[in-house]
Amino acid sequence: MAQNYAHGNYSHTQRKARNRGGRTPADRARRTLSQNFLADRHAVDLMVKAAAPEGLVLEPGAGEGVLTFALAEAGARVVAYEVDPRLAARLAARTRGHPGIELVRGDFTRAREPREPFAVVGNIPYSITSRIVDWCLRASALTSATLLTQREYARKRSGDYGRWSLVTVESWPWFDWRLGDTIGRESFRPVPSVDSAILRIRRRPEPLVHGRRSYRELVELGFGGVGGSVRASLRRRYQGVDAALEAAGVARDTVVGHVHPDQWITLWGRLCR
Repeated sequence: MAQNYAHGNYSHTQRKARNRGGRTPADRARRTLSQNFLADRHAVDLMVKAAAPEGLVLEPGAGEGVLTFALAEAGARVVAYEVDPRLAARLAARTRGHPGIELVRGDFTRAREPREPFAVVGNIPYSITSRIVDWCLRASALTSATLLTQREYARKRSGDYGRWSLVTVESWPWFDWRLGDTIGRESFRPVPSVDSAILRIRRRPEPLVHGRRSYRELVELGFGGVGGSVRASLRRRYQGVDAALEAAGVARDTVVGHVHPDQWITLWGRLCR
């Protein structure tokens, strides 16, 4: 959620909180809505470069519009969502009459997806990261999502720890997941306790699997955790598991999180086709 504190009102807000002996509405909203606003133009530029925006772009959590305006300047038609009434009012005043920006006052995760192809780009609240990602993966017209998330989340979803999550593996035939630049915590106001990173989710031009249901059933069984290895889990339902594991280059004692998504594609091809 983008906001620029160069105008200095952050310190003013803190003075009001101290003077009244408690938190201001802005302070409470930041905590409740998990708001950490971008205050670094270089970080904004990295987001725009990663997203390469064109056509229709939906932005969850627009704040006061730092990223919103940058996306519009890059040539995108931006539909900016902001659930905080205070911030939405400010952004409405700033964007009134702007031909490339439309403001929606409401919760992005309850939005109806556009019928035309679109991308999602946003500095999203940590607390609802999974909800936003799930919304993106369900949207049939989504071309890509470029999300600034908690760095640990981005690393887990992109396999940067050498392990792969169910969400990533299950969507891999249709979406490519990539870890982008790290954005340090000092680039935000208020400063969060952890760093962020750009997570790039891109729809594949052609799916790697034509059999969504059978693929997901295979993966979900593998992640079921029975027997301590992917082999033990899959042997409960499928024949020829050992030969499939050998073809995929997966050792028999491999735990499910260490199986690369591309190896799951091979397993599906051997066991489900």
